[in-house]
Amino acid sequence: MWSFVQNKKQQAWQWLAISRRTRQVVACVVGKRNLRNCRKLWKALPYRYRKAQAYSDFWKAYKKVWGSSVTQVGKDSGQTSYIERFNGTLRQRLAQFVRRTLSFSKCWKKHLLRLELFLHRYNLDRARNLRLYGTPFGR
Repeated sequence: MWSFVQNKKQQAWQWLAISRRTRQVVACVVGKRNLRNCRKLWKALPYRYRKAQAYSDFWKAYKKVWGSSVTQVGKDSGQTSYIERFNGTLRQRLAQFVRRTLSFSKCWKKHLLRLELFLHRYNLDRARNLRLYGTPFGR
């Protein structure tokens, strides 16, 4: 998912990895959409997730970095629905991530801080729901 800081030429791609079981964000990298940041996301993943099956879109960098552990699928397959739903949630709750908006980030530091705070709160909510209800969604 992409957003921008100051102007649309300064794109900020949010690289996210989400656990299918808990719906928690397990790794996040913010930066350009390039091979270097794809490698950063791979290194940010907890070790046990590196061995798990992953699903991504058809961007070539995923195959180069993740190798055979990634299956590239289209959005219509349903395999990327969790990350697409999370992107929608992020856009709905943080105005800076809406595609066309007047509420854009003016400072990289604040942009990253807002995202980090949101991810921590989101993951805490998922963990609480798992503990209380046995499901990441609540009742």
